[in-house]
Amino acid sequence: MTIAPARTAGAERDKDPAVIRSLIFVRDRGIFVLWALLLIAFSIWASPYFASVDNALLIANAAALTAIFAAGVAVGIICGALDLSIPGTAALASCVCGWLITHGTPTWVSIVAALVLGALVGAVNGLITLRGFNPIVVTIGTLSVMTGLASVIVGGYTVPGLDSLTFMGTQRYLGVPAPVWITAVLFVAITVFLTRTRDGIRMMAVGGNPEAVRRSGIHADRYKVVGFVISGFCAALGGLVTTALVTEANPAANASIIFNALTAVALAGVSLAGGRGSLPRVLVGALILGTISNALTIKGIQPYWGTAVTGVLLLGSLAIEKWVSTTVSRRLVQSAHASVHTGTR
Repeated sequence: MTIAPARTAGAERDKDPAVIRSLIFVRDRGIFVLWALLLIAFSIWASPYFASVDNALLIANAAALTAIFAAGVAVGIICGALDLSIPGTAALASCVCGWLITHGTPTWVSIVAALVLGALVGAVNGLITLRGFNPIVVTIGTLSVMTGLASVIVGGYTVPGLDSLTFMGTQRYLGVPAPVWITAVLFVAITVFLTRTRDGIRMMAVGGNPEAVRRSGIHADRYKVVGFVISGFCAALGGLVTTALVTEANPAANASIIFNALTAVALAGVSLAGGRGSLPRVLVGALILGTISNALTIKGIQPYWGTAVTGVLLLGSLAIEKWVSTTVSRRLVQSAHASVHTGTR
């Protein structure tokens, strides 16, 4: 009489690891499947214009800017601090670069100065938060400060005629737009840093459990500041690429920058609690946004529908992430309890 229940319990225990692996696959690889399904669906729906090499380059180019900003947001979240000052930092870097170029400074010096400035803004954000202030409040404050400084530098007007920056904007290399190359290099560099270097791995650990990292003797605060520095650098780089595309510097902070970046990060399943995330998935999240916008444009559908669809995908991804994490945790606990009970018998 006791054999059948024992077999049933054993079968359930054997099934749990497979279920857990499937759920983890959905969490870690589901975004790639989603993008593949969207590509197939849009190739049929928006045929014959969607599925072409030229259109693929358009999507990649459109997604590049979002991806650059999303990389900064993702790194900040992974190390445990959300940076909302990115639009202001981008505007400030753009205006500083434009002002320097129009005043006779060599282009490469102006670019380096803008990138260093972005990193410094990130360092300031990080150092302020180490004093015990909420990172969200701090970065909202610096967003206003950076936007105001950008207007002061250029007198509240745009700086046109920055044609010397087209090499990183409208120029193509081997047929591929410059922003795509810049994005590829940036993502490879940050991915290697986070997954293949000691400091990068420690920085992710700081985001996951800073107290445990401190107890292990690692200087957790330093890595949090590094996360802000990378975020500021990405913001400045995104601002420069935007300037290069339109050949003018604009002091106005574009709020859609942070919205699109956060959407790409959320679609990628980056944990808002920190400590877990994947830059390749963030890149695919940006490509999904570009894919949806491109397909709707081809079909002549108003852009606000794209915003609505993106919002639905965002809410869906958050719900799936929550369900998968809860289910995996529950099944792991159940498996542990079952193993303990079996061992005691």
